[in-house]
Amino acid sequence: MRDNTDNHRFELLVDGEPAGMAMYRHRGEDIVVVTHTEVKPAFRGQGIGNELAQRTLELIRVRGQKVVPVCPFFARYLEEHPEYDDVVVS
Repeated sequence: MRDNTDNHRFELLVDGEPAGMAMYRHRGEDIVVVTHTEVKPAFRGQGIGNELAQRTLELIRVRGQKVVPVCPFFARYLEEHPEYDDVVVS
């Protein structure tokens, strides 16, 4: 997992290659707006999207930031995982 700040996306790496990406923009310093997620076709059906969401949220939590899930996939993931309620902007 890495934060590719130049391209404004979190990337989940498999064998050094980005398999899934969560695009974002910042609202101020403490708010991360996740706008879109994508898993490359070769990696679909392997749980990459869920792992991407989990690791992205963990990174946001560690940084002391909050998330706004504009992306429908991310919003649904958060609905299904209330353990991340503390990082969601209410």
